[in-house]
Order: sequence, then structure tokens, then C-alpha cells
Amino acid sequence: MTALQQLIAQPAYLLMIVIAFGLLYLGIKKQYEPLLLVPIAFGMLMANFPGGQMGVEKIDESLTLFQIAQQHGIMNFIYYSLIKTGFLPPIIFLGVGALTDFGPMLRNLRLAFFGAAAQIGIFTVLISAVAFGFSLKEAAALGIIGGADGPTAIYTTIKLAPHLLGPIAIAAYSYMALVPVIIPFVVRFTMTKKELQINMKEQDKLFPPKREVKDLQTLKILFPIGVGTVVSILVPSSVPLLGMLFFGNLVKEIGASTGRLSKAASDTILNTATVFLGLAVGATMTASAFLNIQTLLIIAGGFVAFAISIAGGIFAVKIYNLLAKKKINPLIGATGLSAVPMAARVANDLAIKHDPSNHLLQYAMASNISGVIGSAVAAGVLISFLA
Repeated sequence: MTALQQLIAQPAYLLMIVIAFGLLYLGIKKQYEPLLLVPIAFGMLMANFPGGQMGVEKIDESLTLFQIAQQHGIMNFIYYSLIKTGFLPPIIFLGVGALTDFGPMLRNLRLAFFGAAAQIGIFTVLISAVAFGFSLKEAAALGIIGGADGPTAIYTTIKLAPHLLGPIAIAAYSYMALVPVIIPFVVRFTMTKKELQINMKEQDKLFPPKREVKDLQTLKILFPIGVGTVVSILVPSSVPLLGMLFFGNLVKEIGASTGRLSKAASDTILNTATVFLGLAVGATMTASAFLNIQTLLIIAGGFVAFAISIAGGIFAVKIYNLLAKKKINPLIGATGLSAVPMAARVANDLAIKHDPSNHLLQYAMASNISGVIGSAVAAGVLISFLA
């Protein structure tokens, strides 16, 4: 009645359990985004206990949700009802919007362009993946990992290559959780000590901004309405993600009259969605699904997309600095990923490590927040052309 015999007969299960233990260690001990990594790792752990029926399987999608739950277990019910349908990604964007402050970006609009530059990893890996034998739709779904946005990666994959949803979700969320490791790794090879010490506040004193935002609060209310409308007209396929993001942000910025909506979106709804999403994504990491060439290529390609996106943002700042008197710390370009506010915090910590007075969190958030919009727009464009 125990699982010991199956574990001995199929050691791949043991390997996956060891990997799950490793991810739990990173989430609990090292504090690498525990809100993401702990649910993913524990979902992976449960999925690889033989006979537990907690691993996500390929099943006949003509079955009703009741039949899926009855015949294949609760985790398959969660996966096929909440993730495979595309329900959770927009819900998470709603919560992210309610937590996001566009103020740093609106005060430093020129820094927002580096969020767009960081999307280069998406399109570089798209082209490379086609060369490795992936179809154009599969390559687009793989490339979107470079945006460092789990919900966007899941939503795009559902639309373009649903059969790759498991490994792409694994790669996207694993690398998001490992942003504190990946950004310093890329920075080590792309930036000099002198560049790391560029102090943004000192640059502001030397070259003060010519125009200041007079009524920031009004602008923060108009921004999600105006930009949401323009983007939705130009890229309609991005509406499910950006529409929910901007709605969540709007109810936050309006203030007390919509405070209950903002609190629900950023607290109860977002936390519940994160729990189910993390467990279900982890549950896709079964031995049979994970230990194959295609999955390993996707994970490798996801890392390359991540690294190129970070490097792309850094080099965009370097090019800007060649032409401008007011210098920008290239770490701000590294935060053009959608991983908010992880990337900005990591960049700030790196800057402080080299100069204790160099607090650039607010500047990094400008690029970081614009990366959320940039990756969702990139996903919308890919869906429009390929779906």
C-alpha cells in the first residue's frame, strides 16, 4: 500500500522529489520569492508521489469538470478549470494592477522606454526557437518567457501552443522566482563598476528635470483610462490582460470610494489566485512531463530569453549614455522585465552594494512597471499575428 516499490522501480520520481526539495530550500531558506516558489515547489512535490493522483495529466478535454475531478483528482480539476481556460492570468493582472503605482514611471517617462528595450529577449528567442525546429506558434510561446511575466506567458501559450503550457509555465515561474539570481549573473558580465556607481539622485541635481508633474494624482487616474483605451484599440488581443491590469490600478487610484474593490483585488483575490496557480503549475512538473528533451529545451530557451531581455535593457541604457549628458545607471535597463517589484528591488540592492547612498528603487520601478505593459503588448501582438 506504500509508494516505496514504485519509487524504487522508477527513480525519476526520486529525482523530481529532490528537485522539489531544492526549490523549497530556495523559497524558504534563501527567500527567493517564497510567494511563488513555495507553492510551485510543493505542488511539484505532491505531483511526484506515486499513487497520489496530484500530478497534472493529459486528459480527454471533452470530459466535464465533475468527471475530471472524479476520475483524475483535484489538481487536474484546478488546472483544467482555472489555468487551461485562461481564467487565472487576467485575475492575477487585476491584483497586480491594484498593487501597482504608476507614479514612478509618470515622473520619469524617459526611463519607461527601457522597459520596451528589455522585450528584445522575446523576439530573439522566437527566431532562435524556429531554427531549433519549433513551429512559429510554439516559438512565440517560448519567447514570451523573456518578458518575465508568468500570467502573460500562460495566457499566450493557451492561445498559441496549449500543448506546451506545462513546461512553459514551469520555466516562466521558476525564472521569475530566480530573478534575484539571474539579474546579478547577467550584470556581472555586462556592466563595469563605474556604471554600477552612477548615482541617479546626483544626476538629477546636476541636470534637474525641465518639467515637473503638477497634479500627479489626477494623472494617475487618467493614465489607466487613457493608455488602456489607446492600447486596446491598437492591440485588441492584449485587452484581457492589460484591461484587468488598468482596472485594478484605477480602483486603487480613485481612493476611498473604491477602496473595498482595491483591497479585495490586491489581497483576497490575488492571494487565492496565486495559491491555486502556484500549486497547479508545480503539479505539471511530473517526471514524465519534465524529464524529456522538449521540456529541457524550453527551460534552456527560457533562461536565454530572460538573460537576453536583461542584457538588452542594460545595453539600451549604455547606448543612451553615449548620446546624453545626464547619465542613467544601466541597472535601470535590467529592470525592464515584468517581474514587479522583484527586478527593481534586486537592482536597488546591487546599486547600494557598490555605493550605500545610491538608492535607485524609484527610478528602477519606472522601467520595471513599463515592462509589465511592454510584455503584455508584445504578447498581444504575437497573438494577433499568429492565433
